[in-house]
Amino acid sequence: MSEIRTQSIVITLDDGRQHEFPAGTTVLGVLEVVDPAAKKETIGAMVNGRLVDLSRPIEQEARVKFITASSPEGLSMLRHSAAHLMAAAVQQLFPGSQFAIGPAIQDGFYYDIEPPRPLTQDDLPVIEAKMRELSEQRLPFVRLEVPLEEAVEKATALNQPYKVELLETIRDRALAPAGAAGHDELEHEIDPAAERASFYTTGDFIDLCRGPHVLDTSVIRFFRLTHLAGAYWRGDERRPMLTRIYGIAFPTQDALEAHLFLLEEAKRRDHRRLGREMDLFSVDDEVGGGLVLWHPKGALVRKLIEDLWREQHLNNGYDLIYTPHIGRAKLWETSGHLDFYQEYMYPRMEMEGNDYYVKPMNCPFHIKLFQSKVHSYRDLPVRFAELGTVYRFERAGVLHGLLRVRGFTQDDAHIFCTPAQTVSEVAHAVSFSLFFLRAFGFDQYDAYIATRPEKAIGDQTLWNDATEALRQAADQAGLSYQIDEGGGAFYGPKIDLKVKDALGRSWQCTTVQFDFNLPERFDITYVGEDNRPHRPFMVHRAILGSLERFFGVLIEHHAGAFPTWLAPVQARLVPVADRFQPYAQQVSDRLRTIGVRADVDVRNEKVGYKIRDAEVQKIPYALVVGEKEIASGTVSVRKRGGRDLGVMPMDGFVAAIQEELKPAVKATGPAQHEGGSIHQ
Repeated sequence: MSEIRTQSIVITLDDGRQHEFPAGTTVLGVLEVVDPAAKKETIGAMVNGRLVDLSRPIEQEARVKFITASSPEGLSMLRHSAAHLMAAAVQQLFPGSQFAIGPAIQDGFYYDIEPPRPLTQDDLPVIEAKMRELSEQRLPFVRLEVPLEEAVEKATALNQPYKVELLETIRDRALAPAGAAGHDELEHEIDPAAERASFYTTGDFIDLCRGPHVLDTSVIRFFRLTHLAGAYWRGDERRPMLTRIYGIAFPTQDALEAHLFLLEEAKRRDHRRLGREMDLFSVDDEVGGGLVLWHPKGALVRKLIEDLWREQHLNNGYDLIYTPHIGRAKLWETSGHLDFYQEYMYPRMEMEGNDYYVKPMNCPFHIKLFQSKVHSYRDLPVRFAELGTVYRFERAGVLHGLLRVRGFTQDDAHIFCTPAQTVSEVAHAVSFSLFFLRAFGFDQYDAYIATRPEKAIGDQTLWNDATEALRQAADQAGLSYQIDEGGGAFYGPKIDLKVKDALGRSWQCTTVQFDFNLPERFDITYVGEDNRPHRPFMVHRAILGSLERFFGVLIEHHAGAFPTWLAPVQARLVPVADRFQPYAQQVSDRLRTIGVRADVDVRNEKVGYKIRDAEVQKIPYALVVGEKEIASGTVSVRKRGGRDLGVMPMDGFVAAIQEELKPAVKATGPAQHEGGSIHQ
């Protein structure tokens, strides 16, 4: 009788070591041999570049890199498994629940569920307690792969119609013509290109999922369910509204508690709450969702932002312009917006036989202004800048305070330049952007350069030159950056700057974007040295993004305590009794003559209440005045944050506050026209 021999395979570890194992050895089996001490921290592995479970068998030669729970891949895996643990708990507590998708997200996870009854915030501790019970049972995550048709039958038998729909979409797409649109949500449950589907069993819970997952439920120990929300199935308001349960999960208790602190701090800084408390802005349903009403104090902060913006743009060689809020349909046909962007545009208006649209972007107007006269190469660069208000239709479910609105003002600029000027122009646009961000207290950034995607317009040489200009600009600004390969728009590469706020959250603000599309569509040219027409390079540039969104980010970054130069009220006089109001008014008037925004609290309230209210309103200085202050010509100074600076002579306080009335950064100089050619 012949002996059956098991085939051996070579496993190459991340450090280059090689070991032989029988084919079919699991990832865990490999780990137990090559590094048993790492077993406790390891929750998965990259096998030939693909993240897999520890229980996954390896059938052929492979390169293996083990993954810990603290790595980005490990955190995602842990949180994905936590979503499944939560779903298993929901199934036990609310039999008959139907499950949609449950992905890992930044810092946490969610699961969209249709429960048999509405869930409330009071249900979350109950679900969380059941999750802990299941965690302690060390239930394994067991994977089963089946053909697509069998998977449809299995999901149908489980009475999970949302899973059935996902599977049928995958199956139907396999039969669709090449290039058919995909669905992002499919990727959470199944590989959209796969011919088989996988299910994971966790105790009594069976779920369609592509994985991977942790070895068993005991790995998921440090988690918290945070809140509920509504979510339309597949983002379509015509489909059922599901209950979305959010949670967070971390590999250690310390990390969980640190994040919970950040969540509480984020609530304290929420711009919507501070906007109400500080009387900065509001949104009224009768006016319309996503349409912001700027209250006097908020409008004053906006004016200060705009004043700095206009002053610095004029100082840096930009021409300020204004353009209409609507444009004829022909303009949007030429730009391509009616073909590619119409779903975000408000409906057409017909007047005197012409169709008009409210503008979703400023670019076509700036181009028409450029075309209003013939430009020589000697005129370039031309830099147009506008605080232009645009309107885009966003679904009601995604509107969020100032951060996601329907009407907003972009700090828009468009630069038209020769190829030889691109390096200097882009470099200046980046350094100019950093000046602004620093002026408002942002000094940490993430930079991303997005390169040519697979489907793109424009000559490859143009893309290469433009991308190199972005690299040089980032290098000159001293920015470390990541390359987002293939992440550019179809019409040109770009550099994005994301600021980090006081909580370490990233916010998209600055974009410097080349555009090879609109110059072609509008056929814009300049006259070159050879007296012939040439196509200029066109660069879109937004520094703050939109005033609305930037103001929301600014509120949360400073927790409403704006730098003194930006505070709506910089000093509040607090007389200790009515008879001291004339002196308080005298001090206020003197401060106002030197540009300090000061007022007097004349309410019939106790001094302690007035001081606390000034603190709530985030006013930088409260100046208390009474008998002693009048006699000595002084003020008793309390600085925001509860710091008592004591009694100060008026001249001393005036000198001190004048140092805080301007942004604490140096202005930038204009870009030089000659620049540095990337064609030389």
